[in-house]
Amino acid sequence: MVPKAELHVHLEGTARPGLVRRIAARNGVALPEGLFADEDTFAWRDFLDFLNTYDLAASVIRTAEDYRDVVYEYLSDCAAEGAIYVELIASPDHARAVGLTEEEHRAGLFQGIDDARADHGIEGRILVSVVRNLGVEAAERTAAEAAAMPHPYVVGFNIAGDEAGFPPPPFIRAFEIARDAGLGCTAHAGEWGGPESIRQALALPGVTRISHGVRAVEDPALVAELAERGTVLEVCPTSNVVLGVFPDYGSHPFRVLRDAGVAVTLGSDDPPYFGATIGGEYAVAAEHFGLDEGDLRGVTETALVASFADVALKRRLLERLGSAGPAR
Repeated sequence: MVPKAELHVHLEGTARPGLVRRIAARNGVALPEGLFADEDTFAWRDFLDFLNTYDLAASVIRTAEDYRDVVYEYLSDCAAEGAIYVELIASPDHARAVGLTEEEHRAGLFQGIDDARADHGIEGRILVSVVRNLGVEAAERTAAEAAAMPHPYVVGFNIAGDEAGFPPPPFIRAFEIARDAGLGCTAHAGEWGGPESIRQALALPGVTRISHGVRAVEDPALVAELAERGTVLEVCPTSNVVLGVFPDYGSHPFRVLRDAGVAVTLGSDDPPYFGATIGGEYAVAAEHFGLDEGDLRGVTETALVASFADVALKRRLLERLGSAGPAR
């Protein structure tokens, strides 16, 4: 089994319907109306409706114990598929909305990481994410809070939400705060916005990776720039196809971008919503994009080197992969 690494998965979006139901029952919370299409499937119609369904499911996750369980169950599932490292995109705004302090939120996240490592040998780290549609002030507040609460498990900063409706430029200050605090920076772009959204994201302070970025393929000059800069794209093929960014795997640009020299990784984005897993994304890359075992190991190496983990952890993970690649 090829060792795997994942840089793009939204923590709240990893909770399967069964876990959401168990958490709701434990908390004595009524499940939001319209949350499920059936026993095992979330109900949503398009991207903006998906964001709404995501928020409804996240509203059930209300305690540190809940967050511990979400982290632990997802990392355990990843370990079973051969993953050795996962960066989880976590939203303090969602925790705040249900009354949790960031200390309580983090306590659950960190316990889940510790327990998964103890039981399965997998490493997890946290990227603090801001929701762009909550506005600039909220983003800067969350960035400042993260800067004031350094922790070895909190390694990065991201911006998610309604990409097309809330472009990157107003969020420069939030990224300055995160960068100056030593957090690695990445930003959602090039999924619902075109190449210009990627260029705007690249102008944000500290950004070395782009979450998605696949619509760069529409601009050959941008593709060449990404390759020259060494910017890493966190690509989520199944999410892109299910959401209709591309009609099928055959038209997905993963292979085109990779062949052009762009550094690409694989992520599951929001696994139960899209029927994805990190193991499944590696299988898609093999079946539909023609990657062999050596290529897939290379994708993992790219992810480990591009991760926001500390250098010592990168070296240990690269040793597990059997790679002689440098940690940077």
